[in-house]
Amino acid sequence: MEKSEPEFPLGEAGARVQTVTEFTRRVKELLEGGLPPCWVRGEVSNLRAQSSGHVYFSLKDAGAQLACVLFRGDALRQGVRLRDGQQVLAYGQAGVYEARGQYQLVVRALIEQGVGQLQQEFEQLKQRLAAEGLFDAARKRPIPAMPRTVGFITSPTGAAGQDFIRILQRRGWRGRLVVLPAKVQGAGAAAEVAAMLRTAEALGIFDLLVIGRGGGSLEDLWAFNEEPLVRAVAACAVPVISAVGHEIDYTLCDFASDVRAETPSGAAELISSQFVAAAERVAQARTAMAQVLESSARRARERLDHARSRLRLLSPAAAIEQNHLRLDDLSNRLRSAVRASVQHRRQQLGDARARLAATSPTKRVQLESHRLLALWKRLESVSPPSVLKRGYVLVRDEAGRPVARAKDIKSGQMLVNEFHDGRVRVRTE
Repeated sequence: MEKSEPEFPLGEAGARVQTVTEFTRRVKELLEGGLPPCWVRGEVSNLRAQSSGHVYFSLKDAGAQLACVLFRGDALRQGVRLRDGQQVLAYGQAGVYEARGQYQLVVRALIEQGVGQLQQEFEQLKQRLAAEGLFDAARKRPIPAMPRTVGFITSPTGAAGQDFIRILQRRGWRGRLVVLPAKVQGAGAAAEVAAMLRTAEALGIFDLLVIGRGGGSLEDLWAFNEEPLVRAVAACAVPVISAVGHEIDYTLCDFASDVRAETPSGAAELISSQFVAAAERVAQARTAMAQVLESSARRARERLDHARSRLRLLSPAAAIEQNHLRLDDLSNRLRSAVRASVQHRRQQLGDARARLAATSPTKRVQLESHRLLALWKRLESVSPPSVLKRGYVLVRDEAGRPVARAKDIKSGQMLVNEFHDGRVRVRTE
């Protein structure tokens, strides 16, 4: 049997064998060179924004999925804010990420699909309704300055309702608020809001109605651009404030309503502004009234005190009291005069006694006695007995004469040593 040739011959020197890198590079060249830039429509998924500024996502439809990358420089130039589930048109060219062998669409521009169509529908409906006079300023009713009962048509779980309530509470509004639940986005939302408007009007308890929700895309707010709801707002017998989205968001309900608030929070401030101003005026009036009453009461008390003083001065009892006071005053002055005279006489007597004492011989006798006693004490301190008491000895001979010098003493002579407490006989050698 003949030997068959291999199905995939290697050829000479392995010319057909390529490395993975070489093969991937060939694919990259074929894709990037053979596919010109184009527009691709799809739904955004797996959106990832990196800290580097690059954005990675996938475009998908019912049959396939395409990896996409939007580099930082291109991402900064886009006016579309990407989100998962969003339908977009992406312009770019095919590229290959060689490290993974993955092809992708390098996006250079993005357009949110359907925005242009929705905007066109918005403008057409706005012109048609405006031509009917639905947005005329003449048909708009004034908002009650201080509504007692307000109905807020919104989603009961949305943040807009919580912000609305919190601002009313913070500003001290004293009216009654009723939250009327309704869908504010998606299919059937416009019908629910319109039905709730008619229900609130039929109840007849509301002074003012507010319809609103938080911000979002044009599609999110589209329910407030639907014709049935716009006509329901314009036809409502109760004044309506439209508070949909953010400051930059405009809907047809804004034009049909009696007043547009930039946000639900702005609607709460608008509703409570007159109440806050009235409360401030009441507080100022209360303060002014209290000051007037206090001033009037003070002046009345002063007049009453003055009248009492005059009445007291003119009464007989006051005259008697005055005489009593005068008598007491004279009595005090008399006692003071007598006391001063007696004190003066005592002072004179004391001075006389002092002069008499200064000239009396008794003082001189006492002084001389003290001097004599001092001299006696000095004499006594140098007397022989006092000297002997200090440890000295008086030497006498047998005749009792004091021996004053040592050379006067002879050997074998009998002497008498006199101490302060006795005498001792001694013999010299």
